[in-house]
Amino acid sequence: MLTETQKRTIQAIVNVFETGEPAGNYGAITFSQGDVGRLTYGRSQTTLASGGLARLVSAYCSTTGAQQAEDLRSYLVRLEARDRALDEDPQFRTLLIKAAADPAMHRVQDQFFDRMYWDPAIRAAQRLAIETPLGSAVIYDSFIHGAWSRLRDATLARVGIPAPPSDSAAVAGEHVWILEYLRLRRDWLATHPNPLLRRAVYRMDTFLELAGAGNWALTLPIEAHGVPITAASFAPAAVAP
Repeated sequence: MLTETQKRTIQAIVNVFETGEPAGNYGAITFSQGDVGRLTYGRSQTTLASGGLARLVSAYCSTTGAQQAEDLRSYLVRLEARDRALDEDPQFRTLLIKAAADPAMHRVQDQFFDRMYWDPAIRAAQRLAIETPLGSAVIYDSFIHGAWSRLRDATLARVGIPAPPSDSAAVAGEHVWILEYLRLRRDWLATHPNPLLRRAVYRMDTFLELAGAGNWALTLPIEAHGVPITAASFAPAAVAP
């Protein structure tokens, strides 16, 4: 079972990938032409196109004392409709940034991303007998970034199922499986027709570097995409202006 420090380390790595901040940038907003997710927002970048942004804003608006709830509530219908005009709506963006300064939004985002991504990722890891923090981080990153099932199935077809925990070879089996998954996912990203995904190979390179160093326990300090992560990195990040 992962410790709280290991969980926060894993999330810090993915936070760096998503917003450049180990503690996460709760007010990060991005939109790039060609990104199928459309407008993205928050610590782990939920998207307009997936409906995740609608669920996140709805949860915030339902939170007692949420400071920007009244203004954001008027956007819920458009969010549910995944209205593309919201991609570059300056008033909507301003409200999201203001909401990110509200402690209520931090709590809502932490709960939302745990419910939507962390918990399912850990269940998926358990089903495959993946127990190391690094292995869990790889799977969590794939849940956040997408295409987990596709690359999981490709890895299973290549090397089979990892050894169960009762097997004395379980650790070695997990290492083999995760390394093969990382190679397959890196190749998939590097050759993807979407240039935004091709640029994301650094995510796999970060994990491969950690595996190459033998740091399957994710013992701090570590480095993710050039950003150092220490215990001090878990302090809340400032909201971008």
